[in-house]
Amino acid sequence: MKNIKKFTVLAASALISLSLLAAGCGSSTPPGGTEVSKNVTLTVGATPVPHGEILNEIKPLLAKEGVDLKIVEFTDYVKPNLALNDKELDANFFQHTPYLDKFNAERGTKLKAICKVHVEPMGVYSHKIKALNELSSNAKVAIPNDPTNGGRALLILQQAGLIELKDGGSISSTVQDITKNDKQLQFVELEAAQIPRSLDDVDIALINTNFAMEAGLNPLKDALFLEPKDSPYANVLVVRDGDENRPEIQKLVKALQSPEVKKFIEDKYQGAILPSF
Repeated sequence: MKNIKKFTVLAASALISLSLLAAGCGSSTPPGGTEVSKNVTLTVGATPVPHGEILNEIKPLLAKEGVDLKIVEFTDYVKPNLALNDKELDANFFQHTPYLDKFNAERGTKLKAICKVHVEPMGVYSHKIKALNELSSNAKVAIPNDPTNGGRALLILQQAGLIELKDGGSISSTVQDITKNDKQLQFVELEAAQIPRSLDDVDIALINTNFAMEAGLNPLKDALFLEPKDSPYANVLVVRDGDENRPEIQKLVKALQSPEVKKFIEDKYQGAILPSF
């Protein structure tokens, strides 16, 4: 009888131990009682150069903060904003504020710039001439066809002394606003990403630095004229309005404006791209 009672007690103890063990296996709480939090995935859209390169550089920084950074690359300036608006992305990093403001106004989106990261000076490039004073009359000039970068390109041509714009020009200037064009330059408006491929078909082209670098052009060596370094077109991190205070977004901001990123930009791009923080 004693042996039966002893066996019953042992069996009950074993069942309790197994139950506790099973409960422990299904929990993320370690012996100290603090629950282990899982990493948060943050999906960010970007153009490959330099935005994708900068984002890849901060992956380890964010991993230490419990954020898994997923980068989705785009090669145009429209889809990243549409994808963000449609909640396919948590943020994007490819544009400057004037472009974003124009996009919001035209598309009715509510996207918000939350931090500046770097400036990419736009430049004038050519496969046919070595200096702007070699430009002939009726030369063909490729500029971006999106409203803000088109106006930006015209302002650069004005700074280079090739044209004059109505009332001094603005980000919204178009070719119709040209008031002086002594060389009778012929303007070809193309999608910004396609312009590097047009260099053999035009005399000069105004190219955004990210697309110039993707095409193997060095802004400091190859540009015939480069936008001044005080350019207001800083590239920004963009989120949906209301998401700016999400903890993982704030960690992304901190990483993008970290000393590590500043050094990376300065070392890798050697002045072709400039930190703006």
